[in-house]
Amino acid sequence: MGRAPHKRLFERDTTRDAEIVEQALDTVGMSWAADRVVTTLSGGERQRVMLARALTQQAPVLVLDEPTNHLDIRAQLELLELVRSLPTTTIAALHDLDHAASLCDTVTVLAHGRVVASGPPDEVLTPDVIAQVFGVRAHVGTHPLTGRPHITVATRPDEPASDTDRTTEP
Repeated sequence: MGRAPHKRLFERDTTRDAEIVEQALDTVGMSWAADRVVTTLSGGERQRVMLARALTQQAPVLVLDEPTNHLDIRAQLELLELVRSLPTTTIAALHDLDHAASLCDTVTVLAHGRVVASGPPDEVLTPDVIAQVFGVRAHVGTHPLTGRPHITVATRPDEPASDTDRTTEP
């Protein structure tokens, strides 16, 4: 289906189309499932197949809307790391701020359809911006394993913090 934009009405797939599809499935680690019915695949496998379908279009920009929706944490991280490794500009709508902070080069925060902040994650995903846009308190630190920004959120900013909400950075 991903090759459809390159076809005229009723045009059949070519050998080149099959090569492009095979390469896309290989890129996302799903070659083994080429002959499987998509409904027999897990959620994470389906997302990889959908990503392969998008890659077969060979577009210069990949646009993803919540690609990790309904995936377990391992499948989320694997999919996002795979997308990050692609030699393609990717625009993704992510609602998990920690994923955005840890995997994106540029983050744009929207509120009511307007840009609130845009730039590198450590400059954009600040406690003040997160409180203003999402109505929660946030701790932004450095992830001990990746060295990238790491965000932890808690109750609304107007609610008093309990002793267990307070953390200090070394």
